[in-house]
Amino acid sequence: MNARSTGSMPQRGPTADPHARARYDRAMGGQSIRHVAVRGRVQGVGYRAFVEREALAAGLEGWVRNCHDGSVEAVFMGPTDIVEKMIATCRRGPYAARVDALDDRPADQREMRPRRVGERFSVLPTA
Repeated sequence: MNARSTGSMPQRGPTADPHARARYDRAMGGQSIRHVAVRGRVQGVGYRAFVEREALAAGLEGWVRNCHDGSVEAVFMGPTDIVEKMIATCRRGPYAARVDALDDRPADQREMRPRRVGERFSVLPTA
């Protein structure tokens, strides 16, 4: 499993090895697609609107949605450095949120499919 977490899980995959990450970025043309899952007090506090606003301001594509388990998940696509900054922004969250954990992993183009047609970034229904 390729994942990064704010918890105690060790890093693996392209993010753990800077050389592998550089090869991955070159293969992607400097673009990244990342999936994040955020746990804590992240529903009912404007978290999705915050993510949408920040992602659009950064020029990223993707989507965000609440999950039935109380978490929020999102997918971001764009220049690697901007995606990494967006993930850091998600760790901070809006003022009223409390982020207890954030897991992120590489994603692929298939995970962009839930995004609504014609939208750069979508806020999707709860899944």
